[in-house]
Amino acid sequence: MFRFVIAVGSNQRGRHGSPIEEVRHALAIIGGSPSAIIATAPLGPSRRRYANAVTLMESVLQPPSLLSWLKSVERSFGRRPGQRWGARVMDLDIILWSGGAWSSPGLTVPHSAFRERRFVLDPLAAIAPDWRDPVTRRTVRQLRARLTVRSPAPRRAGAW
Repeated sequence: MFRFVIAVGSNQRGRHGSPIEEVRHALAIIGGSPSAIIATAPLGPSRRRYANAVTLMESVLQPPSLLSWLKSVERSFGRRPGQRWGARVMDLDIILWSGGAWSSPGLTVPHSAFRERRFVLDPLAAIAPDWRDPVTRRTVRQLRARLTVRSPAPRRAGAW
């Protein structure tokens, strides 16, 4: 059995309602131990705020098989290929896994940008502060502390 950190985000209404409701529904499907849902500014060209969370889940699947399942969950929410960083009803990313680092075509674990993303590190620090990045060997708590003030703190989703 492997442990995974999965990032969950939405900034577009879907069949379950607002982005917050989309994230809640995805967390229920994925299972595990979810963080609080936070509201964050978008990256890239999207103008809509995101609802973001992370969850710690267990699976017998290897990272490529888990990614395939997560992509099928995204499609079930109505996710379609489109502009990178554009509005999306659901975004699911493998951030970390208990097996360390993984690299294959189309998948790199740990996620290449998670160390600079408060919308991942803030909720992750609340539920797994001592998980170590297999590349830098720093804990999530240490990675979060290294972020600069250039990255504004996200708000709880209730403050949307």
